[in-house]
Amino acid sequence: MSRTPGTPRTPRTSRTPGTPRTPGTTRTPRITPQPATGRPDTPTAPAPTAQAPAAPAPTAPALPLLRRFLRQEKSDAWAVRLLPRIVFGVAALYTVITLASQSGSAFFAVVTALLLGLALWLLRRRTQLLLAIGVSILAIAFTGYFSAVGDAARTSEDAGATVTGAAAFGYWALAGMALLGAWMVKEHPGRRGITVVLADVILVIASVVGMFLPEAGVPLGFLGVLGVLAVRGSSAKAVAGRARQALDRLRTRKASDPSDS
Repeated sequence: MSRTPGTPRTPRTSRTPGTPRTPGTTRTPRITPQPATGRPDTPTAPAPTAQAPAAPAPTAPALPLLRRFLRQEKSDAWAVRLLPRIVFGVAALYTVITLASQSGSAFFAVVTALLLGLALWLLRRRTQLLLAIGVSILAIAFTGYFSAVGDAARTSEDAGATVTGAAAFGYWALAGMALLGAWMVKEHPGRRGITVVLADVILVIASVVGMFLPEAGVPLGFLGVLGVLAVRGSSAKAVAGRARQALDRLRTRKASDPSDS
């Protein structure tokens, strides 16, 4: 299409694909839509959120602890168990206070019993140590009794005999030696509590012998405790293993010696 010289060119207009272009119409400028968040005067709509689940209907408040305790309903295990515990606890506390207030020796005995019970409760999971401590206490009691009986018998036979009571302290020291010796070994081959039991049994037997022979009681107990600790310890096991190896070597040498055949 030719145009007359001196006339301006008609601008192109945007058209929809497939429609004919109309001559003489101006193109409408394209307008790019801007996001709504870029405009300060445009309010931003909140993002849709998931609806929270409906709150459960309020239930009736639980009964107070005092009312639960006073009602003693069979279905309430807490209230049913708490009543006998309170009753027996008050009775035990009253008994302990009554016994401890009688005399100084009674107070000392009650405190000792409480401390012993606390120690037993703390050691309830360590059966070997608990066994060793219990047997050691019994051994101390028996050896002290036999030592006192022997001293009383010697005093009744000879009025001029001097009784010092040193044998009882010797037996108690040996009982402590057996208890400590079983736990001083780092790797004990057997049960430590059984080791203490064997040592205390030998110690009680030695105290019985000491009733008749006072000079032989403590040395015999010392040798017995030392022998049990040596036999039950790891050193005795190592010595026994070496002796067994030596015997095996001697047997192999005798079997391979041609002069015997």
